[in-house]
Amino acid sequence: MNWNAILAELQTKGTTIGLQILGAIVLYIIGRWLINLVVRAVRRMLAAQKVEPTVLRFAGNTIAVLLNITLVVAILGYFGVQTTTFAALIAALGLAIGTAWAGLLANFAAGAFLLVLRPFKVGDFISAGGVVGTVHEIGLFVTTLDTPDNVRTFVGNNKIFSDNIQNFTENPYRRVELTAQISGAANPSLAISHLKDRLKQIPNVAATPEPDVIIQSFTPFGPVLAVRPYCHNDHYWQVYFDGNMAIREVLGSGAFPGATYPVMMHQPQAATA
Repeated sequence: MNWNAILAELQTKGTTIGLQILGAIVLYIIGRWLINLVVRAVRRMLAAQKVEPTVLRFAGNTIAVLLNITLVVAILGYFGVQTTTFAALIAALGLAIGTAWAGLLANFAAGAFLLVLRPFKVGDFISAGGVVGTVHEIGLFVTTLDTPDNVRTFVGNNKIFSDNIQNFTENPYRRVELTAQISGAANPSLAISHLKDRLKQIPNVAATPEPDVIIQSFTPFGPVLAVRPYCHNDHYWQVYFDGNMAIREVLGSGAFPGATYPVMMHQPQAATA
């Protein structure tokens, strides 16, 4: 047995394999550098076009994933692996994973529709998927909300997209719902007039439309007034609590006999902190 020939062959193959590994490492480093360069360039371009942060992050993450998969396939091809077979394997694996992770893919598809249809954007205050809060991020699979009590909550995009969505930020104003009980011996027209005048003095109450004060129902104690000032969503709680105080001041001033104030207050479905 010619050991010199065997050693020479091993050295040749070792050198070849070593160079291939070194080339693969260099290819990976350069590829990663180029991927980061492309992703940063795309994000800068989208930022220059004033694209909202949600779309910007979504596009950057998607491009990074696709380019990284391309880099792995290129490295395997460099080692002589048949990339066509590998691509078919990826497709089959993707089908199997897609079947097993149908819910995850549904969240992904719903996230894409949310970005296209844009029922809300980052910074909007919404009610969706059973959660009320300010949108922090619309991700690939989940939407992140900060609730009024400052709890970060993650909701699956499919749950949001398949349910009702309320965007409290979209319109310039919203209605604050309050009620006030007055005595049956009190003059409701006078109470309504005084309440309207007092509500207009509350800071951040919208001048248009004007506050509504009407008789909503009747109880054995007397009429129940619906007190409804309007304001921007950012000032909802301030107007809500100031409205309670206004009801207390007007009905507790002694001008209305036997008035009780306010014995039943409507709790709003959703409002900012």
